[in-house]
Amino acid sequence: MEELTHIDAEGKPRMVDISGKPDTPRQAVAKGSLWMKPATLELIQKKEVAKGDVLDVAKLAGIMAAKQTPQLIPLCHPILIGEINLEFSLDEKSSRIEITTTVKSTGKTGVEMEALTATAVAALTIYDMCKAVDRGMKIENIRLVSKSGGKSGVINLE
Repeated sequence: MEELTHIDAEGKPRMVDISGKPDTPRQAVAKGSLWMKPATLELIQKKEVAKGDVLDVAKLAGIMAAKQTPQLIPLCHPILIGEINLEFSLDEKSSRIEITTTVKSTGKTGVEMEALTATAVAALTIYDMCKAVDRGMKIENIRLVSKSGGKSGVINLE
């Protein structure tokens, strides 16, 4: 079994020392889904939700969240993010929105947590903006799908 990196020899939480690691290009991709009533998806598509353009607001929320990850997740390193991109795929047949977030950086540590945080907050924003018309929405399957950079190289999970 691999050793937990954020736990010291005494079992106490610690921030990993990355000071000796070289800067390398890093990228992480995360995804998540929201399931909703067909009428809710239609309101989003037509930009008729009372609170505004749901997908534009969710994209901005996701970008802002990625930048705030070290303030939200204990022991995450503050990093310089080069790019954050959120894409929304609307599936009318299954009444679902899939969020795909890509985060890029050049640095000593990866950007997985930033991609996951952006995806989760974008999903929560969509939920918040639409809950008045659809209390039954479900946020599901937020996950890391790939990462690259550092000594691990490329890891594809899907």
